[in-house]
Amino acid sequence: MAKILIVDDDPDIVEASQLFLEKEGHTVASAGSRAGGMAQVEAFQPDLLILDVMMEQPDDGFVMAQELRRLGKRFPILMLTSVATASGLAFGKDDEMVPVDEFIPKPVDPATLVKTVATLLAR
Repeated sequence: MAKILIVDDDPDIVEASQLFLEKEGHTVASAGSRAGGMAQVEAFQPDLLILDVMMEQPDDGFVMAQELRRLGKRFPILMLTSVATASGLAFGKDDEMVPVDEFIPKPVDPATLVKTVATLLAR
């Protein structure tokens, strides 16, 4: 199965996501900040990244995704976020500004998370 990194500052989201993904046989690591996430990318070498937008800074997830793509990281990035609810703005995939493979709004249904991860890993 796959190695999945979750970068989110909400421990409840991390714990629940980790539980469902490990039940599917994946190995899961996590970080609670952009800096921690960048370090974990190098140490853990994930096959897929689940990334929150708003952490220490309101755009940490966007900045991290941009930085990873600039570094040549091509693993799928799933953005799990409540940014549209919190800001009232809608975001979509964009190769420059939002270089992610998929968005899922929080709170996420476990079946949707598992299905989306499987779809992204199959690409």
